[in-house]
Amino acid sequence: MENSDLSKRKRAREFRTRKGLTQEELAENSGLSLRTIQRIENGEVMPRGDSLKRIAVALQVTPDDLIEWQVLENKNVITMLNLSQLGFLVFPLIGIIIPLVIWIQKKDKVKNVQDVGRSILNFQITWTLILFLFLFVFVFNMFIPIVDTVSISWIYIIVAGLYIYNCILIILNTIRYGRSMIVFYKPAFRLLQ
Repeated sequence: MENSDLSKRKRAREFRTRKGLTQEELAENSGLSLRTIQRIENGEVMPRGDSLKRIAVALQVTPDDLIEWQVLENKNVITMLNLSQLGFLVFPLIGIIIPLVIWIQKKDKVKNVQDVGRSILNFQITWTLILFLFLFVFVFNMFIPIVDTVSISWIYIIVAGLYIYNCILIILNTIRYGRSMIVFYKPAFRLLQ
């Protein structure tokens, strides 16, 4: 029996017991035979089509709740999550928004998205705050000069360095994950736990 089959079986049983239903009651409410319910929960058959819909209606859940809840391993999603940060090149907040959307949609469905996404978001938020701090000093200095022109040129260098560092870190971590290595995004405030 495949792991996903076992997971689906446990999920159907979990919803049934959560609702306080016996197998007989679920069979009656769904219009399926008791033997069918038993076979599904024992992993002998997979609920599909009409049977899946009937069980979902009887349990007051969606068919997706019964099937898509298991965590799958999908390296493409992690790669996409890593590379989605490159949106910061267009505008810094895009480097947060796109990974956040992917993280929210996939964190409970794809293995490692929860941890990698949290790490990415913590880093990108930290990076953006540091970038905006330097940009604020630059803009503020235009109206009320507090640092000399030589110091302002250092702000250009620091901002360029921040962009280069972010690009390198994204590319390195995408490669590292592709080689089944742990990704690391540092420095990062631990904003998302």
